Amino acid sequence: MNKVISAVAGLLMSFGSAAQAADPADTAAYDLLFKQGTLEGFEVGDVLEYSRDVKNTRVPDAAKRDTGALDLTLAGGTPPVAELLFRQDEKYRSVGSFPASVGNPVIMYFVETVVRDMAETAGGSPFYIRNRVKESLVSPADVSEDGGIVSVVIRPFEGDPNAERMQGFGDLALTVVMSEEVPGWYESLTAEAGDVYSSTLKFEGVAE
Repeated sequence: MNKVISAVAGLLMSFGSAAQAADPADTAAYDLLFKQGTLEGFEVGDVLEYSRDVKNTRVPDAAKRDTGALDLTLAGGTPPVAELLFRQDEKYRSVGSFPASVGNPVIMYFVETVVRDMAETAGGSPFYIRNRVKESLVSPADVSEDGGIVSVVIRPFEGDPNAERMQGFGDLALTVVMSEEVPGWYESLTAEAGDVYSSTLKFEGVAE
């Protein structure tokens, strides 16, 4: 899990740099996915609860390992931080602490865990996979809006010359559903690669 912590922290910087370098006309999806201010209005001690459900036909044990709950707690400090904790029954794993000012870090956690899962399942370089995903996040994407519900669909390996060698992950699609009505902005974040793999991070509520 420490590798995930380091990688997620790196995403905070690398995605921001990539967005600054991209054509502003291509960053509409990025601006939605990494919307700032999504944790404003919450108080220290508030907890946003998410569930993570993973299916992996090639590595079933990994799916069992990664299915559980994710808690985001707004902690104190100057500036405030958002702490992520993954749990399964009575077991807990710290994901890390991230500046709350940049927005809800579950988007970085989602992306990095998908990158890790793909590398573990299909092989290949996690650096190549991460870079392709990063490029897709600052490229034109499928964006739709219906009654305040916004959906963004990204296909990182569409047209990739190596797609056929990716053990089914060449068709990977990332779908993020967002709404101002959902605390923390993200309603669901889903990755699907045919019948090989799926990962869904879903908002469950605010703990009382």
